[in-house]
Amino acid sequence: MSETNDTAAIPLNVRLKPSESSAHPRVANYTNVGVTQGIAYLDFGFIEPALLAAIAQTAKDSQAAPKGLDGHVVARVALPLDSLAQLHQQIQQVLMRIRSVQQSMLKTNS
Repeated sequence: MSETNDTAAIPLNVRLKPSESSAHPRVANYTNVGVTQGIAYLDFGFIEPALLAAIAQTAKDSQAAPKGLDGHVVARVALPLDSLAQLHQQIQQVLMRIRSVQQSMLKTNS
């Protein structure tokens, strides 16, 4: 008797249709992940680049950095931990592809 594996991944073509609030991409240059009660909360934010540059210059000049800074929440996403693990796997695959392309370009330009 053969057993079926309920956790096997089935490849599907998924097409997500944008809602009004997600129709246009938003830029995030800050991320934070927190986990509580089996749910991962991914916060995406935006901090003005000029402010980041000013803080970097302050640190370079050996001056005291501010205790905190304000940014804007771009989006907050709540994921079950298994979805977070899938996201991690997808991000790893994307980063490996990017690294492979960059290495190929370096070899071509050498």
